[in-house]
Amino acid sequence: MLDAHCLSYVYPDATVALDAVSIAVSAGEKTVILGANGAGKSTLLLALNGSLKPTAGEVRLHGLPVDYSRKGLALLRSTVGLVLQDPDDQLFAATVFEDVSFGPLNMGLSAREARARVEQALASMGIAHLAGRSTHMLSFGQRKRVALAGVLAMQPSVLLLDEPTAGLDPKGVEELMRSLSVLASEGTAIVIATHDMEIAYAWADQIAIFAGGRIVRSGLPDDVFADAEVLDQAGLLPPLIFQASRKLRDAGLLAADNALPRSREQLMDAMDMISARHP
Repeated sequence: MLDAHCLSYVYPDATVALDAVSIAVSAGEKTVILGANGAGKSTLLLALNGSLKPTAGEVRLHGLPVDYSRKGLALLRSTVGLVLQDPDDQLFAATVFEDVSFGPLNMGLSAREARARVEQALASMGIAHLAGRSTHMLSFGQRKRVALAGVLAMQPSVLLLDEPTAGLDPKGVEELMRSLSVLASEGTAIVIATHDMEIAYAWADQIAIFAGGRIVRSGLPDDVFADAEVLDQAGLLPPLIFQASRKLRDAGLLAADNALPRSREQLMDAMDMISARHP
């Protein structure tokens, strides 16, 4: 659906943010990009959305190189939505409804079609009751959801999110990740860049580790987090749940042929079963 091929990007101050990066995004797949600050995660998202034109390499949409003309970028951004880390960088209209409706109306949809999309997007984010509220009167978590709804109203096939859980309380994080999982189950390809290792492990289908503008490891979460050398190279620590699950398996308390628990709930269930077997 969307892929980057040998993508490089050099900022005007000669900083190499991306160095021959290749990554593919498939329909319904949940991909997490991990890496230290400055590793290149945000730059990659901006390049995939067409906000930055690569210095070398290319972004391909459905196998075809992206056209950076105004028409070509409009097509790309109607298919590939980007939600920035700070919602205030995206919100600008007076009310929530006006803000979320901007994208659909800008796509040339009728007022009726735009309204239907806005109502659906607000409902999917659980904020339909905020439709008439001033965007300046919202909490940070609410503004994040409005920014996401504004992208969802354009019905993108690919959704890119930069640090979507930053600044949210635990309940807000749980609700947001559940909403994203529903979108993925409906066929939307989702890519998030985050520092939260626990969320990455619990949620991702695929993980890519960034270091120095390169993808140094990618694959299934269990395989990636088992690579201690790569994690050390990227300045990352494995998720606590992964470490605890591995300890339980190594001790013979979890079956070697079963999948490791990847969330707090799954780990607690596994520990309950262990307790029942070993009272």
